[in-house]
Amino acid sequence: MDIIFGRNKKEQREPVRATVTGKIPSWLQGILLRNGPGMHTVGETRYNHWFDGLALLHSFTIRDGEVYYRSKYLRSDTYNSNVEANRIVVSEFGTMAYPDPCKNIFSKAFSYLSHTIPDFTDNCLINIMRCGEDFYATTETNYIRKINPQTLETLEKVDYRKYVAVNLATSHPHYDAAGNVLNIGTSIVDKGKTKYVIFKIPATVPGAGKKGQKPLKHTEVFCSITARSLLSPSYYHSFGITENYIIFLEQPFRMDILKMATAYIRGVSWASCLAFHGEDKTYIHIIDQRTRKPMLTKFYMDPMVIFHHVNAYEEDGCLLFDVIAYGDSSLYQLFYLANLNQNFKDNSRLTSVPTLKRFAVPLHVDKNAEVGSNLIKLPSTTARALKEKDDQVYCQPELLLEGLELPRINYAHNGKWYRYVFAAEVQWSPIPTKIIKYDVLTKSSLKWGEEHCWPAEPLFVPTPGARDEDDGIILSAIVSTDPQKLPFLLVLDARTFTELARASVDVEMHLDLHGLFIPDADWGTGTHPSREEQDGASDRHVAPQT
Repeated sequence: MDIIFGRNKKEQREPVRATVTGKIPSWLQGILLRNGPGMHTVGETRYNHWFDGLALLHSFTIRDGEVYYRSKYLRSDTYNSNVEANRIVVSEFGTMAYPDPCKNIFSKAFSYLSHTIPDFTDNCLINIMRCGEDFYATTETNYIRKINPQTLETLEKVDYRKYVAVNLATSHPHYDAAGNVLNIGTSIVDKGKTKYVIFKIPATVPGAGKKGQKPLKHTEVFCSITARSLLSPSYYHSFGITENYIIFLEQPFRMDILKMATAYIRGVSWASCLAFHGEDKTYIHIIDQRTRKPMLTKFYMDPMVIFHHVNAYEEDGCLLFDVIAYGDSSLYQLFYLANLNQNFKDNSRLTSVPTLKRFAVPLHVDKNAEVGSNLIKLPSTTARALKEKDDQVYCQPELLLEGLELPRINYAHNGKWYRYVFAAEVQWSPIPTKIIKYDVLTKSSLKWGEEHCWPAEPLFVPTPGARDEDDGIILSAIVSTDPQKLPFLLVLDARTFTELARASVDVEMHLDLHGLFIPDADWGTGTHPSREEQDGASDRHVAPQT
């Protein structure tokens, strides 16, 4: 597995032209921009966890049936400090670093104090966020890095704390029809409280063309939820949204702030301070966007770990939300690089298979309903919400499908009724082997797979003017465990899941995490390589793959 996980990837700083087999739809013009870990060793030092690796951005620029590939490491402060020292000197979540092991006891004590409430890394390796006309590489700390989507150059460093009091924030924001950004972060022991803060960044602001007028400066707190535990807030990776509500799951996968405060001096990673409490509950917080206040009813479900919300919508007085759920935290443990070795198959058994689950929450609880009665009367789902004493409601899911992760949808249906989930198929191993299209209405699925191929998150791009939800194409960057097989961009017909084209590139491509597609309609052709760049692009054409 070293070819996929442990080996540092060489960046492709200048665009290289791919060899296209099949035919890319003529309307598909734009940039597929992706992010993920690409460097796992610096000098003689090595990261402990795959999610700690230094961020490597890469892009596929699609123009007139041709594809150009390039990749660059994010020149974060973390990257620059590590490369300058020729070793890991900035801590990541799974790897605690010590800048100078030769420091005396007084210097070590000072370093300990500075790590009590740590200044986290700006190694933004998880996703790409759009904010107005700007694009940012993101992670789950308080830092994001502005990037140029055309050249992949790293621009300014942004600290969320200048605009909203959060120490952590998700890499999965939501966007409304106007392009406004809605996200959530954790404020740790601020003014005696630990809170989950939902904040909004406007897409545009008055005088946006003037110097210094950036949307981030107009960030506002939309709502906040007090954590159930001051010193053990929940970990979360995403959240849900509908037209009128926000869904936040406070799960029993929690960070121990006191342990984090002493992790540096104890010589352990921050990840070791994260634990799953299977005896606890997962609490469902529903926030009304119109009042900006949480619902008073206490909804809860069984203990579980959820990284990805799929979608949510409202139906006949109920709120339905779909998530990929695990029964424990084994997924995170499996991605320690010590497990991703030649004994990978023996080490990679998940103790809980990722499962697509649908939950239903009544938006108005009948106080006269009997204890133990099911408050969900929808014919469209078997999900249940059982009334309990003390105004509590226990939510039980409908199990839709096992064995999928990295879900995406047609984002035009985000927060609304929808039918299709596009995802990577996984089973008892966390590694994707196929791409799946799942129909939540008929419970049927279509799949694409090829021997030795590992697909990235499948991203849906709608056909211009499309009326049907699945009228469009699927894009996925494919890497291979076979050294003789080149990586490629896969283009599928989203309706039939047949392959339309692939664009093979003779480069070292990494397995990425998340990203987005920027259509020309949003930018004009300025995002493409210039004619000069195209003329100078490497012509490492390859023979068509069979």
